[in-house]
This record gives sequence, C-alpha cells and structure tokens, in this order.
Amino acid sequence: NLCASRGKFSSSSMIHDHLVERRDHRTRLVTKDGRCHIEFGNVEYHSHCAYLMDFWTTFVEFRWRFVILSFVAAFAGSWFVFGLLWYLIAKSNGDLEGEKKSDGHLKCIDNINGLRTAFLYSLETQTTIGYGGRALTGNCAGTVALLVVQSLVGAIINCFMCGLILAKISLPKKRAKTVTFSSMAVICLRRGSLCLQIRVANLRKTLLIGSQIYGKLLRTTVTPEGEPIILDQVNIDFLVDAGKDHLFFVCPLTLYHVIDGSSPFAEMAADTLMQQEFELVVFLDGVAESTSSSCQVRTSFLPCEIQWGYTFVPIISRNREGKYRVDFSNFSRTVPVVTPHCACCFLNELNSELVLHQHRSQGIDNPSFDVIAIEEAMDNTQM
Repeated sequence: NLCASRGKFSSSSMIHDHLVERRDHRTRLVTKDGRCHIEFGNVEYHSHCAYLMDFWTTFVEFRWRFVILSFVAAFAGSWFVFGLLWYLIAKSNGDLEGEKKSDGHLKCIDNINGLRTAFLYSLETQTTIGYGGRALTGNCAGTVALLVVQSLVGAIINCFMCGLILAKISLPKKRAKTVTFSSMAVICLRRGSLCLQIRVANLRKTLLIGSQIYGKLLRTTVTPEGEPIILDQVNIDFLVDAGKDHLFFVCPLTLYHVIDGSSPFAEMAADTLMQQEFELVVFLDGVAESTSSSCQVRTSFLPCEIQWGYTFVPIISRNREGKYRVDFSNFSRTVPVVTPHCACCFLNELNSELVLHQHRSQGIDNPSFDVIAIEEAMDNTQM
C-alpha cells in the first residue's frame, strides 16, 4: 500500500508539473528562444494582398520545406510550360512523327517527335545542356523569339531562387542562435544595491559590435479611469560594469537592473514575487562582426524563473598558462546568498533595521528572518 501510494503521489506530481509547464507556455508571449506567441484575427482580405506585394520578405520567411518545394516547382513548372509551347510549335508546323509532310517541308525544330521530347528540349535549352540531338533550324521566327523568352525567364528564376536560398542561409536570426541567456534570473545585493541579474554569453569567438541591452516588463495594468491595458510595456534598464552600450562581448556578461524607487520591482518582495503576473522580456541588439548584419536576441522570464536571494556562480577562471577559461556547465547555476526581503525595506532610509531573507539549502522556505543593521549589510556586501 505504501509503494502504491508513493507511486500515485509521484504520478500526480508529474501531472501537476506538466500542467504548470503548459500553463506557463500558454501565458508566455516570448519563448525562451525568442519566438513570439501572438495570433492575428479578423484581418481584412486586402491586408492579405500586402503579403503578395512584399513577396520577397514573404518568401524569405517561408519555412525551408516550402522554399525547397518552390525551388522544384519553379524549375519543373517552367520546363513543362515551355516544353508544351515547343510541342505546339512543332505540331502546328507538322514536325511530329506520323504527320503528312509536303515536298520541301522545312522543320522548325529537329528531332521533336512528341510531348516527351519537347519537354527534354525545353530542359536542355533552359539549363544550357545542349546534347545536340534536338536543335532549332532557324526556319521559323517564332522559335527564335520563344528561345529568347525562355532564356530570360530561366535566368530570372536562377537569380531569384539563388538569392532566396542565400538570404535564408544568412538570416541574422541564425547568428542569434549562438547567443544564449541564463535560464534563471536572480535578485540579490550587488555593490550596495538590490539588483535583478541575468547572465548572457556569446558562444562564438567573433564579437557582436555595438551591442545594446534593454528590457520590457509586460503586464496588465488598469488606468485611473478604470481602463485595462493588456500587455502594458514598462522600460527596464540593464547595465554591466562598463555601461549599457557598445559592450565588449568577448566573454559571458552579467546584466543587472538596479531596483530603486522607480523600478517596477520595488513593490515586490521575496514572498510575493511568485504571486505576480508579468513577463520580463530582455533584448540584445548587435552587429555580427563576420557578416556586418544586424541581429536581435530575445528571451523572457516569468516570475517562477526569477530567484530571490540567489546569485550566479563564477564561471570565468585563468589557468597556469595565462589563458582565460569559461565553464559553461555552471552558466545558469545559482547559490543562495543573504538578500533583503523586499526592496521597500532596503530603500527606506528611516528604517534602522533591515529584514534579511536567507534561503535554506533545499528550497525557498524561510520560517524566520535575521534582523541586522544596514551598515552591517553594506560591509558584508563589500566582502
């Protein structure tokens, strides 16, 4: 019975975790890999024509399966259409086998005996293979004009499809795949300030030039007039020790947002963070050094992905040869540290005592708080 109850408990726990994960997935606007979950409804018909007017962007944004299908359809379709035209010319001139030919009959095309050979001639003409078995005689002006038209159409299709494949291969968002954010964000003290911290790393040795970092806090708010605003956006400024613009992105960086009186996180606390409903979206803009193309990396954090009272484990070290080494196995690893329980308590200068939130080693249960002086907390931070 005990084993059965344990099995039921573990299965129910797995189901609960799965439901929580699905709920978080549905409520997330921006996924961890930067994709946006939004649906457009009741779009007018003339708006769909705008996609055809901007056909180049539409084709570039196609999935690879549709690009390959378009590639095959464009070439095979043009070969068949022009093959049909060659067949009609040969048939109208009486060049096919089995047709009665008068004395002194001049063929327009040699060795076209049916639709199959006409298709082969079209393929050989557009791809400039030229086996020599089928060729124009020059006796018909229409065949010369059709040859010019097919050559121009084939060149246009070649240019368009080659450009499309090259554009898809060199999309800037592919470069963004090699920039990664930590799976969790942390809130802790940093140089005497309460900060929200996120770690980001460039997996390539080539740099991102002119990198800029910023964030948006998405949440539902209500105006003083009682009007609800869905996905209200609040600017979140992120900094590193060297500033926030033109970062030297050669090694993993720790971004931090100072939680001051103007920060939307100032009204939150360690025990109320999980009760909040918001989504923190972080953006990193830069120019790829190797391709000079602009790219943007996005990720998001829900309240359950922000750990209050934790800090990141150091991952940069230096070996005996003097080379720097980055240990990505601890990239998202966090450890508990002494942290103020809420931003209001930390920012209140009139309060001579500060309630500190200390995690246990196995979770976030905090049955009691230690009360220490602000000066003492500042000393501990500097150490």
